[in-house]
Amino acid sequence: MKPAIVKLGGSTAGETQMQHWIDAIVNAAFPVVIVPGGGPFADQVRISQRRLDYSDQAAHAMAILAMDQFGIAIAERHPSLRMARTVHEIEAFLYMGHTPVWLPSAMTIGAADIPCSWDITSDSLSAWLAGVLSADDMLLIKQTDEYQHFPTLEELAAAGIVDGMLTAMLTGDIRVHIAGPQIMNWLDLPLTKIPGSLILQDRQIEAMSLR
Repeated sequence: MKPAIVKLGGSTAGETQMQHWIDAIVNAAFPVVIVPGGGPFADQVRISQRRLDYSDQAAHAMAILAMDQFGIAIAERHPSLRMARTVHEIEAFLYMGHTPVWLPSAMTIGAADIPCSWDITSDSLSAWLAGVLSADDMLLIKQTDEYQHFPTLEELAAAGIVDGMLTAMLTGDIRVHIAGPQIMNWLDLPLTKIPGSLILQDRQIEAMSLR
């Protein structure tokens, strides 16, 4: 079975929902690869860029390293989690029944098909990894429920809920799902389906997706 790519947003850092999501993900009935957001570590990159005046190319690499840092923090939160830096490590941990937490720097810093820009965030890198792994589904976990008011990926990007490069980075027929804090109130555990809203190019379906 192909793994689902689950981006755990950096905005969940320090929130009670973070651990709830981790517990739900590692006990899911389907394989999952976690992509960490940048969280407070990426925020420091933005602050430091203003003070030190380094280039967007340098900031891009540092923001990806911030994802590594948040990923390391996530991986300590459950004994089933394993840090993975390569496709081989991801596949090996999935085979052993673990849940990989992707540390993206080794695969993405300097990659020719990833623009060096603040327009690229962990949303877009999740889509990139989904393409690399030929995944069918990707879930973006956000610390907001405002996504429910926007019917398309383009409108979500315009509202700043997903990054502006996400659509461009999507390949194939990957299904994009989004979930926020409210969903934890009615989530059925263990997860047998990907929760949240299934976002299409021209409409939003509030439903649990079929796998």
